[in-house]
Amino acid sequence: MKFFFPLVFLMYGFGLGAQIPKRSGNYQYNNDDSSKIVGGRFYSDKKPVLAKKAMVCSAHPVASQIGNEIMKKGGNAVDAAIAVQFALAVVHPSAGNIGGGGFMVFRDKNGKSSTLDFREKAPALASRDMFLDSSGNVKKGLSFTGHLASGIPGTVRGMEEAYRKYGKLKWQELLAPAIELAEKGVILTSKEAKGLNRIKADFQMLNPGVSYLQKSSEWKEGDRLIQKDLAGALRLISKSGADGFIKE
Repeated sequence: MKFFFPLVFLMYGFGLGAQIPKRSGNYQYNNDDSSKIVGGRFYSDKKPVLAKKAMVCSAHPVASQIGNEIMKKGGNAVDAAIAVQFALAVVHPSAGNIGGGGFMVFRDKNGKSSTLDFREKAPALASRDMFLDSSGNVKKGLSFTGHLASGIPGTVRGMEEAYRKYGKLKWQELLAPAIELAEKGVILTSKEAKGLNRIKADFQMLNPGVSYLQKSSEWKEGDRLIQKDLAGALRLISKSGADGFIKE
């Protein structure tokens, strides 16, 4: 198996509950965003990170570290990307989640490039007028919130296909770090806690009677977020691949 590097891994994740209304804001990781705006353009004064052999970059340091460890175990860049993707589903779902989809773009050491498209698709029963009332008028919010706004997730099937073509380590090894994170929990930063608090009303509205990702008091920096349900879903994926997620 060739070692694929460099690899550019792009994820666009949209949850099963579709888009979050604008009032909720974003669920972000960074506490200290040093990006600046000059002349309408963003830049950062953070020092660059250099590496001699390989590098893993993602929206969360824990996920990046997992990808790094996968390569230290002998995995290739695709193995690392898969492990990072599932880890992000736990630690930073805004950057990628099992309920979304995306694209994978890579170039191997011989210069051959390839892509993998696993973006969400519309359900089989979706129709042109599904967001209109009987008079042909658009039903406000119907295309943004609820089950009708959701596409069929492609992330897990995409990761499975990437693994089938290019994976080196065992599939279960790539899922194990994400499962452990979901079961033991992750420590929230200030921005993550504020993000969860901002979307509390949406969780309550879309999932009445369900306390998942909610708590009686406000989330705060240093809280541990444990996601047992997500851990269970990841275990099914580890055991049965995409079929475990889609069919079980």
